Amino acid sequence: MIEDPLSQLDAFVSAGADMVTIHVESCRHPHRVLQALGKMTNINAPERGLLRGIALNPGTPLDVVAPLLDEVDMVFLLAVNPGWSGQGFIPATTRRIAALLDIIRQREKDILVGLDGGITQKNIDEVARLGADIIVTGSAVFDGKAAAQNAGFMMNAVVQAKKARF
Repeated sequence: MIEDPLSQLDAFVSAGADMVTIHVESCRHPHRVLQALGKMTNINAPERGLLRGIALNPGTPLDVVAPLLDEVDMVFLLAVNPGWSGQGFIPATTRRIAALLDIIRQREKDILVGLDGGITQKNIDEVARLGADIIVTGSAVFDGKAAAQNAGFMMNAVVQAKKARF
């Protein structure tokens, strides 16, 4: 989450980023930033283009999403307030993801939905059943212990939850 992401896009893309997500709260004109990303070339795979995404803080109304849906490939909901690790998953995120999925379905868009923040080994099963395409975990994997084992646990939990969902 950086202020004025428009001025930083060239640096991220030239460094090899092929997925760029901006926080709508961090810029005055998110539509302009997304349009600029749409004109940039993915240096890793020029024919593929860049994946453009937006992220919303827990207190940001979902109303901001609809005007941006024609410019995004991904929408991330934060399940914690950004800035520090170790926060708990905000329960209202469950309703927010359901509402976001409805908005995207109504517009008949093929947009990835992600959840980020407060995702632990204890709640990964429940989170995986919420319908997100992407689940971001930080400290649940990188807790100073066996990262590969932790990642395997999280991946297995997601696979099992997805099987149970369908």
